[in-house]
Amino acid sequence: MGDFAAIWSDLLKIFPILNGEVTYPLQEIDKEVFENVYRHLNNLGSFETFTAILDLEVESTIRNVLAPKFWKHLSSDCELKDKNDQALTIAEITAKDGMFAKFIDAVNELYDGYQCILQMKPRLMSLNDCAVSSSNVEHIKSTLRNALLARLPPTFNSYVSDFYCVHYRLFTKDSILASTTIDSEVFSELPCGGCNYDHDQCCCQKLTEMVNSTNRKLLEMRLIDRLAGSALTALIKLKIKEHINDTCLGIFDRSHLKQLETWINDVVMTWLTSIFTEWRSGDEMSEEQIPESVQAFKVKLTYFMYETFAQNVISQFFSIIIDYPDSTPAIEDLKICMEKIDMRIYLTESLRSALEARILHPGVNTMDILTGYVAAIKAIRHLDNTGVILEIVTAPIKDYLRKRNDTVRRVVTGLTEEGPTDLSEELAKGEFIKDGKESGLNEYSNWENWEPDPFGIDPDVLQVNSSKIIRSADIISMVVDIYGSKELFMVEYRNLMADRLLSQLDFNSEKEIRNLELLKIRFGESLLHSCEVMLKDVTDSKRINSHIHGDSTFNESPLFDISSLIISAQFWPSFNKESLQLPEELENEFKKFTKAYESYKGNRTLNWRTVTGRVNIVIEIGERVMEMTVPPTQAVIIYHFQNKNEWTLEELSSLIKVPPSALRRRLSFWQNHGLISETEPGVFTLLEEESEKIEFEEMNITDADEEDLESAMASASDQREEELQVFWSYIVGMLTNLDSMPIDRIHQMLKLFASHSGGVEFTQDELKHFLQRKVREHKLLFSGGVYQLAK
Repeated sequence: MGDFAAIWSDLLKIFPILNGEVTYPLQEIDKEVFENVYRHLNNLGSFETFTAILDLEVESTIRNVLAPKFWKHLSSDCELKDKNDQALTIAEITAKDGMFAKFIDAVNELYDGYQCILQMKPRLMSLNDCAVSSSNVEHIKSTLRNALLARLPPTFNSYVSDFYCVHYRLFTKDSILASTTIDSEVFSELPCGGCNYDHDQCCCQKLTEMVNSTNRKLLEMRLIDRLAGSALTALIKLKIKEHINDTCLGIFDRSHLKQLETWINDVVMTWLTSIFTEWRSGDEMSEEQIPESVQAFKVKLTYFMYETFAQNVISQFFSIIIDYPDSTPAIEDLKICMEKIDMRIYLTESLRSALEARILHPGVNTMDILTGYVAAIKAIRHLDNTGVILEIVTAPIKDYLRKRNDTVRRVVTGLTEEGPTDLSEELAKGEFIKDGKESGLNEYSNWENWEPDPFGIDPDVLQVNSSKIIRSADIISMVVDIYGSKELFMVEYRNLMADRLLSQLDFNSEKEIRNLELLKIRFGESLLHSCEVMLKDVTDSKRINSHIHGDSTFNESPLFDISSLIISAQFWPSFNKESLQLPEELENEFKKFTKAYESYKGNRTLNWRTVTGRVNIVIEIGERVMEMTVPPTQAVIIYHFQNKNEWTLEELSSLIKVPPSALRRRLSFWQNHGLISETEPGVFTLLEEESEKIEFEEMNITDADEEDLESAMASASDQREEELQVFWSYIVGMLTNLDSMPIDRIHQMLKLFASHSGGVEFTQDELKHFLQRKVREHKLLFSGGVYQLAK
């Protein structure tokens, strides 16, 4: 027994793990002890048995001693919280209760145990004069890895992330210093970018040695990839996002992709290489020496960089649209990203929601929405020339603009107003608007440049061949496509032109003729023939006025000068149904002018619209003398106050044939300027005394226009309903014979009638609006989706 006890004691000296000890470095053993143990084991014939026992003990020690000790360091109750690693000092980083320090202590103890176990095989082999097999070493590493992974706690990634955050900060300190634009004197006053201490107390060297030593131990034990891989990946992705936000956010006037690719190669991949190899910044390493895992990871990180950058650009795409064309470099970058990553669905959903939130609400005026719509067309077309994304993204804008009553008028105003606007610039290009059929023919004739619709888009969103039409359509044609009818826009243009011709005393014929010619190029001459006649009427009116004013019989003691605009009623838009009764003495002057016109034109006469025009008047009250230009209604109102100082609303309304509500609105014009006061409800009195008047500012035609902004023309929708009134008798006949019909059936039958008779074309929505008005007038009943005559 004494011999066995001595042998076991020697075995414990050589192999301390048999006693559960994993201390390192190991105690030096004399050669005589090795020889004595070997001789006894050999005599007993149990060397192979002892080898098997030692292998089992090694695995047991790894599982039951090393792994629990390692996780014990990282399972304390220290508070895990998000913190800004840039604000940590060396004292905070190396604090004993900090995650950084605990991770280093755990790795150091694990490494010592690993080295202790690693020495067991060489000592065993030295007993038998054999070499240590590399497979045995790999088996130990694999066993250690598996044992640690089997007990992986959920908080471990926080420790790894904290450690490599410090590693990354120290590694990138020099590159950040090189790229800074801060003055050197100011920069020297800032804390160190690595340890966050003052520069004269910098501890970066000490930290660097600590992290490099710990990383080398993890690398030697082959634990970085399996144990720290996910945490490293999350950290790198976070750093990529932070770098993109810091360097690219809000900057659209220059490209960023090349700079980001360079940063990935020079900073991120170099840092990763230093983690997974023994490489140091002063060494040179070829691509062949870089591990395959790192090279494969580079592909994934580059993909993630493109995806993150694309998401960053897409999140700001509304601002990019507004800044276009200055933001063209950002769009080019996004185009490159989308060639590598399919981001179309994400782009369309994000941009649609951004547009709906930013411009599609009542707080934004129609002109701003149109400006955003035109800018979106330009920017998205630069990104995707197929037109598919454009159609999907702008569909809500078109739907919203259709619901606004002033959309058509704002579009026409944008096309023809003074100053550079997006629509007027497009109009000046002088391109012809192509219909869908014509664009389709052009596509087949230009088959060599044919492009298919892009993948990744729901085909149900688009109509058949719509992308081809959108691809060939210009901006103005897409704006016109909001309503799907060029005729409606031309009617509104005719209305606006009529308003300008009736209101502008200094009419600029050259500008109107230029706009008209450009519109003719876009929309064709047939739709604009009436506008040509309107301009001709203005020119002819000037000539006729000059002739009549030169007639001696007409110029015999006139009360005032008359300058008329003689229009061809069938070519002008319909006027509002307003009336104005002129005083007899004024009406006589118009009759004189009519007679002079009849004598000049033979069998033609004039029907005066007295409510439309401008009147130059001079008002004298006491010492006050005022000259102003006002609409005829205001002039007639103040004219009647020279004969009678006080009028009731009903008396004046019946005298001049203006409804009381409209008359009260016109009287407020003179009330606002201190000439008339409402002394009692419905009783208006002229203010003659100087002391009774309020502060008065001289009025001109612009001020008068602000008081009377109503158009003399009927709106386009009113004119459209008047045109649809032609079909009312046919609708009554159909419902009389068939009792009740759904709207689609009524629309089909009326379209059939219109196509045969060459009548007015209309959409089902326009017909629905017309029928609903008849329902409100109690001429129709609507129930269960069908219309029938009211009984």
